[in-house]
Amino acid sequence: MKIIAIGRNYAEHAKELGNLVPDKTVFFMKPETALLKNNLPFYYPNFSKEIHYETEIVIQISKIGKNIAEEFANRYYDKIGIGFDFTARDLQRECKEKALPWEQAKAFDNSAAISKMIDINEYKDINNLNFSLKLNDKIVQKGNTSNMIFSFDKIIAYVSQFVSLKIGDLIYTGTPAGVGEVKIGDKLIAYIEEKEMLKCEIK
Repeated sequence: MKIIAIGRNYAEHAKELGNLVPDKTVFFMKPETALLKNNLPFYYPNFSKEIHYETEIVIQISKIGKNIAEEFANRYYDKIGIGFDFTARDLQRECKEKALPWEQAKAFDNSAAISKMIDINEYKDINNLNFSLKLNDKIVQKGNTSNMIFSFDKIIAYVSQFVSLKIGDLIYTGTPAGVGEVKIGDKLIAYIEEKEMLKCEIK
């Protein structure tokens, strides 16, 4: 199982970080050891002083595929959930300044919190899905999948040109505007529509 994460997939988020809005899908990888399940707490790592949350809709691959055409991509995923892409922003900034890869800022242990995955048929339209994040009971992120620059199907078609998809793979599909820093003692709660899906305490 692997985790594929999409970067800069909401225009307002790209702008808030001072990045150009991409004309092609941007993706990076996280290892399985990045997963944080069952609403377990996130323990602040000692190698960073600036961890940020990024709330993202996640799809789960249900079929092996390679070079998947966009018109058939919807056949390759069957579940959806929500996750946090925790980012060591200070390390990422340092790596970018030196034109170095930045896996250490994104792929570290427990950097990919994940909710339970739900059958996509439980939702009326996954391409028009509201999601949000509360930080200490205050809403700090709100998004809708209709605002993604690259849809789920476009993501699968693009990524599968380079990386074969396997059953159980997870794709984090990008975060809307409103990302920010977490501190020890903070409590995060993520929602799809009005349903609470994921909780995480920062320790």
